[in-house]
Amino acid sequence: MGRTNTDNLVQQLKSVGLRVTPQRLAIFSALVSTDSHPTAQALFEQLHPQLPSLSQATVYNTLQILAERGLILEIGTAGDGAVHYDGDPTPHVNLICTNCHGVQDLFEIPLGSVAKDKIGQAGFKIHAMHIAFYGQCQDCQDAAASSRLSAGKGVGVLNEPYLSAE
Repeated sequence: MGRTNTDNLVQQLKSVGLRVTPQRLAIFSALVSTDSHPTAQALFEQLHPQLPSLSQATVYNTLQILAERGLILEIGTAGDGAVHYDGDPTPHVNLICTNCHGVQDLFEIPLGSVAKDKIGQAGFKIHAMHIAFYGQCQDCQDAAASSRLSAGKGVGVLNEPYLSAE
């Protein structure tokens, strides 16, 4: 059974002590059904045509409580000043482009086992984890390189101090 199955979503809401309302279920369903990491405003604009009584406050409040209960992640801004949300709370890295504000998931890094082994040794109980890298996605890098080439400036080398092996 997938995470987006309605019965599964209802069970997840109930398992953390939340009352199931049509608005809450619609917001939760919309978020776990996408990998686009939307903002509250984007979710409101997506859902309002189907739920005309839905208010922006309901969307913001629902996202806040879903994040507090560990069903979703609040991943912060993507350089656009708006908070983005991730419908997948499992350990993974978010790659956040500060140019186009896109967010990509990277699951190939074994974060869960690293956290359990290292952080658990300190006696720290983890209830949520979020790691994000901010930079430029490949499309934005390509567009910038193309723009520099067409302006006759050549392509420079990016300084990557955070990725240095030293």
